[in-house]
Amino acid sequence: MHRRKGEVGSLVVLVFAFSLWATSALAQAPVESRFSFDFGIGIDASVNGNVNSGAIGRLDGQATAILPSPYGQVYGTGLHFLVGGGYALNDRSELRGTFTFQSADADLVRLGDIGPSSLYGQYSDYQTLGLDLGYRRYLGSSNTRPRVYAEATIGIAFIDAIDVVLAAPQSNIVLDNTDFYDQSGAFTWGLGGGVLFPITERMRINAQIGLRRVGGLAEVDQLVGTGLDEINDDSARLTFPIVVGLRFLF
Repeated sequence: MHRRKGEVGSLVVLVFAFSLWATSALAQAPVESRFSFDFGIGIDASVNGNVNSGAIGRLDGQATAILPSPYGQVYGTGLHFLVGGGYALNDRSELRGTFTFQSADADLVRLGDIGPSSLYGQYSDYQTLGLDLGYRRYLGSSNTRPRVYAEATIGIAFIDAIDVVLAAPQSNIVLDNTDFYDQSGAFTWGLGGGVLFPITERMRINAQIGLRRVGGLAEVDQLVGTGLDEINDDSARLTFPIVVGLRFLF
C-alpha cells in the first residue's frame, strides 16, 4: 500500500512540474503542423524485474523452495503496440499522449522444488494497457531530413491478473488456476529516442527505441502465512521496446 501511495505521489509531482514547463514553452515559435497521429508495432525485450522472487516456505503441506524467475526467462520478448498523437508547441518541442499495449506469452519454467519433486509453473499471459503522457524534443529544424528526437513519458498502466498452474510430477501434485497477481494499475515511465524519415509532405516513417518501466503488480493473499509471501516482491518490469510505425501530420 505504501508503495502505491509513493508512486501516485511521484506521478502528481511530475505532472505538475511538466505542466509548468509546457506553459512557458507555448510562448516559443509556432509551426505549420500542430497536430500529429502515430501508430506503431514492435518488440518488447525484458531488461530486469522478476515475475516471482525467491522464497522458502510450505505449499500444499510440503517444504517448498522457490527460485527467482526473471520476466525474460518466463515471458521472453513480447509485442509492443502504440497509438497516439502529439501537439507541437514550437518547431522543436511537442507534447505527446500515447496508448501503449504490451503482450507476452509465457513459457513453462522450473520454479524450484516441493518436497522430493521439482516444481514447474505455467503462467498466464502478461498484458498491460497504459496511457503515457510525455514531451518530445527534436534536433534541428523542421526542414532537417531525417529528423532525430528524444522523449520522456510518465503515465499509468492497467495490468491483467496473472494466474499460474503449478505441477510437481514426482509428488503427483497439480495446483490449477492459482491466483498469483490481481488485476492492478501501476505507475509507468519511459525514456527513448527515434528518427523520422519523410515519405510525403504529411507522412513519416518513425523508428524508435527506448526504456519503459511498469511498476509492481498487486499481490494476492493466498500465500500469507506460508513463508512464500516474498515471491510477489520486485515485480516491476523494465523493457527495451523497439518500434516502427507511421506518423501523420495535420
